This record gives sequence, structure tokens and C-alpha cells, in this order.
Amino acid sequence: MTRNLLTDGEARRLYDQAALLANLGAWECELATTRLCWTDGVYDLFGLPRGSTLHRPSTVDLYHGESRREMERLRAGIIRSGGSFVLDARIRSVCGEERWMRLTAEASFLHGRPDRIYGTKQNVTREKEMWQGLRRLAYSDPLTGLANRRAFEAEMRELRGHAETGPALGMLALIDLDLFKQINDELGHAAGDECLRQVAARLEATLPGEPLIARIGGDEFAALLCSTAGLLPLKQRLMQTLNALRRPVRWKGRTIDVSATIGATLIRPGRHHDPEQLFAEADSALYVAKAAGRGQLHLFGAALDHAAADATPPGSREVLHVC
Repeated sequence: MTRNLLTDGEARRLYDQAALLANLGAWECELATTRLCWTDGVYDLFGLPRGSTLHRPSTVDLYHGESRREMERLRAGIIRSGGSFVLDARIRSVCGEERWMRLTAEASFLHGRPDRIYGTKQNVTREKEMWQGLRRLAYSDPLTGLANRRAFEAEMRELRGHAETGPALGMLALIDLDLFKQINDELGHAAGDECLRQVAARLEATLPGEPLIARIGGDEFAALLCSTAGLLPLKQRLMQTLNALRRPVRWKGRTIDVSATIGATLIRPGRHHDPEQLFAEADSALYVAKAAGRGQLHLFGAALDHAAADATPPGSREVLHVC
């Protein structure tokens, strides 16, 4: 029986081939001099010519800001205390291509002092894009293209126990279509679906750049709004939204009358937030607005100022009540 023993050169060649197939490369940094040593896979990842001279500050500049800060923090930690880390970092190749890199690093010590760090760098862009695509599918509403209830609840969980320290005032708005069941019953679900699609498009058009717009139920939508200019711009945006949702929907040569009712509550800076309480407040405001006649806006716990009243668009009604 013969044993197929690989020479060092053959083993290195096989390793290099496998590493390139896996978009993987090895790296090392001498701490005393910051001298870098890369295999071909790392050069390819950053888009640099293989074997070219490396300067650590230049390569670090290819990291996106947040990834760069996290990498430097973790790097300092293993230099100080030993150990290792794994980090998925966003980088930009020298030709401007956005990529994701999985970085592994470990510190080596000589006579009790750190002398080098080393590890692997792997291009995981396709993996990230796949998972991001799956996340989009999991967190988007297939009918309207908006975020779905799962995405809305995830965003609301981010508010739990979090106190905003900046100047921005936030608002949670619940938007409910009026008499939507009647549209489905009289014209069919295809007509109802078209109404939902057009409502979603109008919400995106009247609330551009807001943190989140979601469809959270059959005919229920939610939006998180933000303003650094106080309450008035938030109310104006919601009144503009009411007007936009009041326009009839055209479907198969006929006109479908639609309208919506909005209940909203404030997310004040400097306070801790309970998502369930915020939702309950907005839902309570929505109930009051519907009881007052639908097609209206109700703000939970907010006083009406004269400037907002003067700015209310013609033909719109705003009901405000301190609950």
C-alpha cells in the first residue's frame, strides 16, 4: 500500500487553489512596523494588483466608516488582551465596487508582548446579497411593496427603552381605509387590491424619506415620521396624506371612491418609549377619529396650535382631542 504524501510545494499549491475558489485569502500585520503581508485572495478582494506594495492607512480607508470603527476597536482589544474575533465588514474596492468581507483575526505574542496579528479575509458579498434578498422578501408586503407587519414590529422593538437625545420629534401614525370591506363586497378583491396598491403609492409619495411606511393588516397601514422642526410639519404631512388618499382610484374604466382615517401619537425626544403603549395610543386616536365621522386626523395627547389650524388644507378636517 502506497501513501500519497504531498510535498510542501504541492500542499501550498492546493491550498492556494482552494482559497481562491472560496474567495479567501490570508493576511498578517507586524505590529512594530505595521508591515502587511497578503496572499493573492486578499489583493483580489480589495481590487489591488497582486504583489503590490501595501500601506495600512490606505487599505483601512477602503472600509466603510462604521465597519472601520468596529474593526479598529476589535483589533485594539486583541492586541491589548489577546484572543480573536470575526467581523463582517463593508468595504469599497479601489475601483469603487461595494463588497462585504468576513475578517478573522488573532493576536500572536512573543515574550508576553503582542508582535503580530493575522487571519483571513473572505469575499462574502454574494452571501450577504442572498440574505438581504431573503430579508426583503420576509419583511415586505408582496401586494404593495411596502414593509410588512413583521418589519413594522421589528422597527417598533427598536424603540423599546430607547431615549432619543437629538432634537427630532417622532410620530407613529396608523392609517385605516374607510369602508374598505364595502369595496371588496361590491366590486371584488381585484378592485380592493388595486385600491391598496394605489394607497401605498400615495403614502410613499406624500411621506418621502420617512423612517418607515408599512402595511400592517388588510386595510391598515402605519408610518413612523420624524421632524426636527417640531409638531407642525408632522401634522401638515399627515393632512396632506389625508387629502392624497381622498382622491378616487381608477380601475378598469371606473372610479372608486376612497378615503382614510388617521390616528397618531407623538414619540418625544428625551423619553423612553414603550412600543405597545405607543401603538395603543395611536389606535385609541384612530378609534376617536373614526367615531367622529371618518376621513379625519386625530392626535393623541397633543394640543392644537393656531399655526397648524391656519395651515390645514382646504376641504380637510382635523379633529384633535387630548386623551
